[in-house]
Amino acid sequence: MSNFPKPNISFHKGSNQQEGALFSILIPTWNNLPYLKLCVQSILKNSIYKHQIVIHVNQGTDGTLEWVKQQGYDYTYSEENAGVCYAVNASATLAITNYIAYFNDDMYACPNWDGILYDAIKANGTELFYYSGTMIEFESGTNKANLSPFNFGSDIDTFNENALLDFCKHSANKQDWFGACWPPSLVHKNLWDKVGGYSETYSPGFYSDPDFAMKLWQTGVRDFKGFGKSLVYHFKCKSTGRVVRNDGRRTFMKTWGFTSSYLYKNVLRVGVPYQKNNPLTFNKGISYLISAAKSKMA
Repeated sequence: MSNFPKPNISFHKGSNQQEGALFSILIPTWNNLPYLKLCVQSILKNSIYKHQIVIHVNQGTDGTLEWVKQQGYDYTYSEENAGVCYAVNASATLAITNYIAYFNDDMYACPNWDGILYDAIKANGTELFYYSGTMIEFESGTNKANLSPFNFGSDIDTFNENALLDFCKHSANKQDWFGACWPPSLVHKNLWDKVGGYSETYSPGFYSDPDFAMKLWQTGVRDFKGFGKSLVYHFKCKSTGRVVRNDGRRTFMKTWGFTSSYLYKNVLRVGVPYQKNNPLTFNKGISYLISAAKSKMA
């Protein structure tokens, strides 16, 4: 269980009503104004559709709070860091559309990121989906769902926007993949409300993503899909390094009776190329029994 204190959060409707919005985009931010500005600008510049933008301002002492007010966006606010779970749940209460999209403030939305996802929604024909875009990252990593290393800047000062846009238009080559489980993510608001959003027991937020995915699985979602042409650039600002980490790994095991690594690898198959004729299943074989045994010892 998390010892993270429940924050006091205020709720504010902005003057920018964003009529005709398709998605409600939730962006938690914590004294990260230059990146937040770039994130919002990229959404406005590179989206096919209009979207509602809802920002949760943690502290905002770097000018973020004033900027958000000036822009007229809907926002929620806490004087202290509320963490991811409280932030997105508070923001979601201001959503006016049928679709909840979740962005990190250090992401740059690439052209047509939203069109790809909305085409998938229309093709699906139901509310039972959880979709993600693909992150482009500047350094190598172990996450098979990402495109890396493709360095278009390790921070905002070295960001090469033109080179990134050229890469997206001519060179980016990523298959769709199984296992959508983190931002940039998209889910129907009815599903979000049904599972109660992100579990606040994981505050400030570590391991809340697999928990949210597991709650969706329990409601009948089997379409966990990432899209190789729906791209965002991720600066990896590591604002999470400023908080004391919750023991989310243990909380997940206590909640679900198996490990989050089993969910990612064996159930959601995160990063494995998507195959329509090879649906996701929950196989309680030897690997599951080993995972369950680990959980009992947690």
